[in-house]
Amino acid sequence: MSQPFDLIVIGAGAAGMFCASVAGQRGLRVAVVDHWPRLAEKIRISGGGRCNFTNLSADRHERFTGEDPRFARTALRAYPPRRFVELVRRHGIGFHEKHKGQLFCDESAERIVAMLREECERAAVAWHRPCRVDAVVRREPDEAGRPCFELQTEAGVLVAHALVVATGGLSIPKVGATDFGYRIARQFGLRVVEPRPALVPLTFDAAGWSPFAELSGVSLPVRIGAPQAPAAPVFDEDLLFTHRGLSGPAVLQVSTFWRPGAPIAVDLAPGGDLAAELIAARSGARAQLASLLAMRVPRRLATRWLQQPAWAALADRRLAEVGNRELAALAASLRDWRLVPSGTEGFRKAEVTVGGVATGGLDPRTMQALAVPGLYFVGEVVDVTGWLGGYNFQWAWASAFVAGQSIGAR
Repeated sequence: MSQPFDLIVIGAGAAGMFCASVAGQRGLRVAVVDHWPRLAEKIRISGGGRCNFTNLSADRHERFTGEDPRFARTALRAYPPRRFVELVRRHGIGFHEKHKGQLFCDESAERIVAMLREECERAAVAWHRPCRVDAVVRREPDEAGRPCFELQTEAGVLVAHALVVATGGLSIPKVGATDFGYRIARQFGLRVVEPRPALVPLTFDAAGWSPFAELSGVSLPVRIGAPQAPAAPVFDEDLLFTHRGLSGPAVLQVSTFWRPGAPIAVDLAPGGDLAAELIAARSGARAQLASLLAMRVPRRLATRWLQQPAWAALADRRLAEVGNRELAALAASLRDWRLVPSGTEGFRKAEVTVGGVATGGLDPRTMQALAVPGLYFVGEVVDVTGWLGGYNFQWAWASAFVAGQSIGAR
């Protein structure tokens, strides 16, 4: 059997590569094993190919969810966004702030992949990819009392004193996502919070959605929330109508907090007092109601909204002919649109996975399993999920950093 590595990382994505580089640059002998033929596919496709690699506010644990959102606080403080930005600058990668603190590459996401690869090369990381892991076995500690993990792979047996699981979640299986990390966790007695899709479009039953399917492509700024989810935030983002339901940043954000069978609440005309505006415009107005509504929401939506049975009688009337109570009720319907999705577009369209390895079994300072010395979990495989906009990449960097810094430390 070959000389053991100090560390083996399973998973060559954002968290896995970064953890390997941090540990390797501390002088540890590190190997990375991954079953997929291409490195960091999720980085490549993220942000429309520009990679939203962090967010300037991503050190705020309040913008992460899971069974214990506070768990993320330690790692995020240890490795805040500015530190990853410094690394990006050192590699000469141009970037810009696009929206609400979201940082994107000026050029291709390939620059971030190349940066991580270069950092791993500096650390003399050994690569085993594509390479399937068939089994993970925990052996007796060595003479020095160090843990010992044996990986049975298609390339042979690999041995290490520490094992980092950075296999990601179930989102986007076409780029290699599997449940392997959850299986390792359960094998070693760690609890796994049931995974589900997040940052994903919401769908509705075809019959019920048919009146709105024709609005596919219509986009508008909204305020949106999941009123039945405890402590769920309210988001001010853009919403997009699709043939099957709703998408856009607003819906992706709320999807993390939505539960099957529960409604979402959408304010289609946020800001100001729509009822007061309509009533104030009523006196002597000759325009039709649809034309006035089209000043606050897209015309196609205004027309479609007034075609609903509740408002059809108002559609062809001039505004001056509509009573104040009717206008107030119409405004209320637009300001608090309650609808119950039938589901989501699933893991194939989800940007991340909610759930994963329960944080109650991990040390937030190191990401090590409390009951299994030498076993670590980082990144998306853990039950920590951030908002849309670079938060989940920052969690990958931060959790990987604290693990890479702690392994082998005395």
